[in-house]
Amino acid sequence: MLWSPGDEGRDIRELQARLRQIAWIFHGPTGTYDDLTAEAVRGFQGKRGLPRTGVTDTVTWQRLLAMTREPGRWELYLMGGQPADQPDPRCMTGRVMCISKSSRTLRWMIDGRTVSTMPVRFGSEYTPTREGVFRVYWKSRHHVSTLYDSPMPYAMFFSGGQAVHYSADFAARGYAGASHGCVNVRDEDAIARLYEQVRDGDKVVVHW
Repeated sequence: MLWSPGDEGRDIRELQARLRQIAWIFHGPTGTYDDLTAEAVRGFQGKRGLPRTGVTDTVTWQRLLAMTREPGRWELYLMGGQPADQPDPRCMTGRVMCISKSSRTLRWMIDGRTVSTMPVRFGSEYTPTREGVFRVYWKSRHHVSTLYDSPMPYAMFFSGGQAVHYSADFAARGYAGASHGCVNVRDEDAIARLYEQVRDGDKVVVHW
């Protein structure tokens, strides 16, 4: 036996990502061997004439490896959960939304201390999110984009039309999609709390 319900970690993310490639699973990867993962493994085993245990043994894993490709980093973290990298030095003083393009995370920091961390998504290569040091100049709780006619709840604008805001598309599709330049957050509860704490004039650092 390799993995069974209750197990956690990167290996489980890979198992889920590979099951997702061949449409046996549609959530995550979460990194936790939950009931949906066990059900997907049982289905995969049954289709291949293997005992339907829901537990990933060597035979099941080898069969799955043969049918799938090595998942990339953002396939493993399609719906978030990735660790944040170290804060940029410019984030270490004051009240800062410290946004890393490398780890695709936002740290809310006050005087060098991380208050909260959440996964974020950026613009595509055609509509990139700007990098640099900015300030929050406008907050709009129920904002709707006039340019794209799409909801931007909990919008905190920092550069032109670019804002940190909740994205239902990010919540649904993860990193399979992209923004038009904004910094998308997929966890609505997390950004609601962040929106309450951030003030006009707070610093925003977007870095690699």
